[in-house]
Amino acid sequence: MHTQIAGIAPLRVRSELVAQGNPAALWHLLYVKSRQEKQLSDDLTAMGIANYVPVLRQTRYYGRRKSTLELPLFPGYVFLLGSLDDAYMADRTKRVVSIIKVANQKQIEWELENIRTALSCDAELAPHPFLKEGTRVEVRSGPFRGLQGVIESRARADRLILQVEMLARAVGLEIDASLLDPV
Repeated sequence: MHTQIAGIAPLRVRSELVAQGNPAALWHLLYVKSRQEKQLSDDLTAMGIANYVPVLRQTRYYGRRKSTLELPLFPGYVFLLGSLDDAYMADRTKRVVSIIKVANQKQIEWELENIRTALSCDAELAPHPFLKEGTRVEVRSGPFRGLQGVIESRARADRLILQVEMLARAVGLEIDASLLDPV
């Protein structure tokens, strides 16, 4: 998995950066040029700037050849954890189209933590339409215990939707509805 936060939860990383004397460590959303997410992430890591690019592993077949690809979960976006100066340094790589201010830091941390938890359990995530309304639920047992998301009333009851509101994007996770409790 290509997450440059070294497998540590985004919430804990932010706490560590603040503890290291970097109170300006905030999440910034970078909208990047086409197919530049992993390259920008590598550039930022080389500069010592914390970033997060959630990726999906997909198996594709080309004739008889089987290939496993790591594709960004949110194509075109990289989450940067640092100061505004760090975001400007990222912009100087010529891979960034725009820097988007994250207004609600706690919400983005919570949403990214949910995505990270699902990916760390090798969940099969699938893109899903973003939901404005729905019932917020929490998984009460199993490997996804504690994971919170939204159940869309129009969707099947066994699909948990993990949203990143700032991107207006969501992914769906197939899960037994009996494991879900309303929050």
